[in-house]
Amino acid sequence: MSRRALGVACLLVSAGLAGAQRGAADRPVVFLARIDTPIHPASASYLKKTLRAAEREGAAAVVLGLSTPGGLLTSTREMASEILRSKVPVVCFVSPSGSQAASAGFFLLMACDVAAMAPGTNTGAAAPVGGEGQDLPKKLGEKAEQDARAFIRSLARQRGRNAEKAEAAVTSSASYTETEARDAGLIEFVARDVPDLLRQAEGRRVGGPGSDRTLRVAGHRIESREMSGVEKLIGVVSHPNVAYILFLLGLMGLYFELSSPGAILPGIVGGIALVLALYAFSVLPVNLAGLALILFAIGLFVAEVKVVSHGLLAVGGAVALIAGSLLLFSGREGEADYRVDLSIIIPSLVLTLAVVGLLTWKTLQLRMLPATTGLEGMVGEVARVVGGFGEPDGSGKIAVHGEYWDAEGPPGMSAGEQ
Repeated sequence: MSRRALGVACLLVSAGLAGAQRGAADRPVVFLARIDTPIHPASASYLKKTLRAAEREGAAAVVLGLSTPGGLLTSTREMASEILRSKVPVVCFVSPSGSQAASAGFFLLMACDVAAMAPGTNTGAAAPVGGEGQDLPKKLGEKAEQDARAFIRSLARQRGRNAEKAEAAVTSSASYTETEARDAGLIEFVARDVPDLLRQAEGRRVGGPGSDRTLRVAGHRIESREMSGVEKLIGVVSHPNVAYILFLLGLMGLYFELSSPGAILPGIVGGIALVLALYAFSVLPVNLAGLALILFAIGLFVAEVKVVSHGLLAVGGAVALIAGSLLLFSGREGEADYRVDLSIIIPSLVLTLAVVGLLTWKTLQLRMLPATTGLEGMVGEVARVVGGFGEPDGSGKIAVHGEYWDAEGPPGMSAGEQ
């Protein structure tokens, strides 16, 4: 083959590849957003950003892949509001198999234009409970339940779904498999994967701000939209277990710095951890009494190092730390999933108390050692006479520890004597 023919062939191949890429880029796009964590402020920010990008770039729809045990009610309401106002249809897909859209996730499922589930998934269980999953006090429970019932009824009716069955998830914590949810009129269909989801969603009429729309999504290009690094970081530190560990780490770092000034590194690490923990506390349902008890405990530990209490302050700090850890998170209405696991609390407390106990013991040991500086440090030491002691008052000069001191002693001692 001549060089000219080879060149022509290369040009044709390049043109074909460029055309194929251009054709793929020109195909209508569907955005895919996934939430696989508890619902928190980063989830709301991520969904809002994705919906805005979909509107700006002319996406045919946004598929919201969902797998969540629930989360913050405030963030859930914010996300539901964004979905209802979206100019781009939102298709919620509980997936993959084994996933759930429980509690707050059920509200999001009901808010979407089209709701679907993968085989082997479940949804529901949206009854308001306390921060540890316990029943709320009667009056508070009634108030929270009425609010949640009105919210879910509004969402279900707006999307043309079975409001009675949706409300049962709130009043009696009813849960539904994918087929039960479909038969109950809570979701539109069951889909194996995203391409199957788009095929079944094709041609469906959905409501929107100002007008009804017909979904045209079958065969569209699917573009995944990932969380930003900041959103992922916020999502991680907003988990109660992580926030609790960061808080203890931050307090212990500052405790080390106060106990041993000049170490620097513990103070830097502790400061960073404490700032991240305080941010998490700003969005989590924190019980102020629990937070105050933990801060009080650290104050007692610091005082133990500075004051001789024979361990009483440390014991009081340990009791306050345990009580504060158990009370730290107290879920607001409907936010059952935000609490620190005992499997995290117990090892963290054991490690923290062990470190504090070790430092306290070392401090007490140092206090019992004889002084090595000043006048107290010279008691019992051997001194060398430098001069004097010839006067009647027995005054002279001595050398001890390489220093010269004025001293008094028996008259007549000569230089060099000890």
